Amino acid sequence: MDRRTFVIGACLTMSAAPLTVDAQTPRWPRVGYLAIGSASDPRRAAIYDAFRQGLHDLGYIEKRNISIETRFAEGDYERLPGLAAELVRLQVDVIAAYSTPAAKAALGATRTIPIVMSGIVDPVATGLVTGLGRPGGNVTGLSLMAPELIGKQMQLLKELVPRISRIAVLWNPTNPSGAPQVQEAEMAARSLKVQLQPVEVRNANDLDRAFAAITRSTEGVIVVVDGVLVDSRTRIARLAEEARLPAAYGLKEHAEVGGLMFYGASPLDQSRRAATLVDKILKGARPGDLPVEQPTGFELVINLKAAKALGLKVPQSLLVRADEVIQ
Repeated sequence: MDRRTFVIGACLTMSAAPLTVDAQTPRWPRVGYLAIGSASDPRRAAIYDAFRQGLHDLGYIEKRNISIETRFAEGDYERLPGLAAELVRLQVDVIAAYSTPAAKAALGATRTIPIVMSGIVDPVATGLVTGLGRPGGNVTGLSLMAPELIGKQMQLLKELVPRISRIAVLWNPTNPSGAPQVQEAEMAARSLKVQLQPVEVRNANDLDRAFAAITRSTEGVIVVVDGVLVDSRTRIARLAEEARLPAAYGLKEHAEVGGLMFYGASPLDQSRRAATLVDKILKGARPGDLPVEQPTGFELVINLKAAKALGLKVPQSLLVRADEVIQ
């Protein structure tokens, strides 16, 4: 081999070396995040930020050792299957799905990629898992336990307004978690000796009709956990105030914009805890072996401004139990 041939060969070897090193560099974990709400909604953004913060607390930093692909359906349920399919095509390592419709869409798109759900009402009744202790399949996560909470919300509403004898339940029949909550409300109504009026709301355009039906025959309202309803929370609070109807809600966002009362689990806490399950899966755990976690605590929030607008005096027995009182 002459000197010229040797130098050219050496240069080619050196230039190829970095390519070999890059090829051996492990790929960052890629997490998909799927949600029914809008990315521009501050509260929806806060829930996503809580998930990101949960990952950060565990040592994951975006663009350094993890990537997150976000897909928001902007309140349109029909977009969820397509968005879930996009995440599957991207070959994400795990999908974090917030809300029952998002988790159902993710499960419809893949039976192999692990799915971590949060903000879920009843994962067993909605077919997401076969059991809470041992979910089986590719789904695990956190449950809001909302069906059981409906009865507590009704009890608190009656404690606030003892004269109530008829309660309407505002719910979305297109949300798989809606029916279990209505069934729980029916059982609670029998226990509390009140009449129940389920009122369907499939989209924001149904709200005026729904409240017209409620005001003719009802004295109180329970608003079921649902993406469409929470996205319309300001309008619902206004309609309830105009109709002079006390209302209780399963998501804190409603009370923050003028709703009377919230009782339930914190969605921010659920999102942070979802990050822990994502971490376990990225480290090799199988979702079917990870028990579905339930809320570790519940919050009671009372909006005194809303109570005043409704002409209600909140009993001291409720105020001392409240975790937060909005003046």
